[in-house]
Amino acid sequence: MSDQSFDVVVIGAGPGGYVAAIRAAQLGLKTACVEKRETLGGTCLNIGCIPSKALLHASELYDHTKHGLENFGVKVSDVKLDLKAMMKQKDETVASLTQGIAFLFKKNKVEHVAGTGTITAKNTVEVALNDGGKKTLKAKNIIIATGSDSTPLDGVKVDEKKIVSSTGALALAKVPKHLVVIGGGYIGLEMGSVWRRLGADVTVVEFLDRITPGLDQEVGKNFARVLKKQGFEIKTSTKVVEAKSTKTGVTVVVEPAKGGDREEIKCDVVLLSIGRFPYTEALGLDKAGVELDERGRVKVDHNFQTSVPGIWAIGDVIEGPMLAHKAEDEGVACAENIAGEVGQVNHDVIPAVVYTMPEVASVGKTEEELKEAGVDYKAGKFPFTANARAKANGNTEGFVKILADARTDRVLGVHIIGSDAGNMIAEAALGMEFGATAEDIALTCHAHPTEAEAMKEAALAVHGRPIHI
Repeated sequence: MSDQSFDVVVIGAGPGGYVAAIRAAQLGLKTACVEKRETLGGTCLNIGCIPSKALLHASELYDHTKHGLENFGVKVSDVKLDLKAMMKQKDETVASLTQGIAFLFKKNKVEHVAGTGTITAKNTVEVALNDGGKKTLKAKNIIIATGSDSTPLDGVKVDEKKIVSSTGALALAKVPKHLVVIGGGYIGLEMGSVWRRLGADVTVVEFLDRITPGLDQEVGKNFARVLKKQGFEIKTSTKVVEAKSTKTGVTVVVEPAKGGDREEIKCDVVLLSIGRFPYTEALGLDKAGVELDERGRVKVDHNFQTSVPGIWAIGDVIEGPMLAHKAEDEGVACAENIAGEVGQVNHDVIPAVVYTMPEVASVGKTEEELKEAGVDYKAGKFPFTANARAKANGNTEGFVKILADARTDRVLGVHIIGSDAGNMIAEAALGMEFGATAEDIALTCHAHPTEAEAMKEAALAVHGRPIHI
């Protein structure tokens, strides 16, 4: 047993935790970061955001080479899939980035403690070290950044072989003939896209009456249409009763969400992806007196401090969207607050992206939220079918929609479905952060020809004066 003292101890080295640790160290605070994985980066880097995007990109290249190049006068024959090589590239990408975080820790003098941390007192974290033994860390401040885990479902037992979580879906040894995805959210649709492009039939089963229920309804409706056009079978308002492994695959038993006759779906692999829950188990929060809300999330104030002074929390364990970039911004703000500076995060301007093809991106309020709040607004929309660059690239699916306050013209929400939506949404987020109006975007010169011109045209459309439609 050995003791060390720090100004800040961060529990968890995901996007929120490692960023908080680096920022705290930059501010002159003696900092340690406790992580139970052997590698840094958390779920996002190791088994989430990064490996999934590597496979999404690789599978898109394969699919486009096989089915899309001929339209551009490029004829390719005998296209073959080397799944092992694809997985190797994914793993190498992850390894490179985790090593990059380790380098940043050394550069900023953050001490990496490999083990499982438990808060045993207000200023004490006890770590069960991965290589054996224990270490006690004394801390003036503790930041909880332990992230989230996949939500289980009764009747569906994950074995990471035939019935998998997103973790197992990233490492299948072969392309399934038929993949059933339980849950119509971002993760399930992204992983479904990967395996559909590589040759699988994909069925999505969603309990609610539509997929991606958090999206603007018009965007979500168009997104579902595009996925069906790509070959997805989507069953909404459908409940999964159980998934039973057999010698030849898996049998998924479903029934209408409101009750009715049951149906069996035979498949090779089932992906359970119905959401995530905050990981606060075994952290000692009850003994430390840290309050949780009704959904098991850590309660924090506007500075990210919990009910116990000196204990802070960020990322997936607190209220808000479970997104890596939200956690990163909160990590920076939290560290700055600990150091006596003013750290803030504007939670009204957190972009979200579905990395399918086309991508779907949004920031701010949806039309449904504005209607529910009684806000008078104007909407401007511009389709990519009328965008020169999208036409040249053969990516005309989708549109940009801008929602602006009817009185002030301030942008309240932007929603995009299109090939480069994930990058384009950054312009909208930046504009909204500075309180931009639709006219501000409309009067900003956009390079031609770019897909981003659709943003300008949608802003013009708010006032009924788009140029190219």
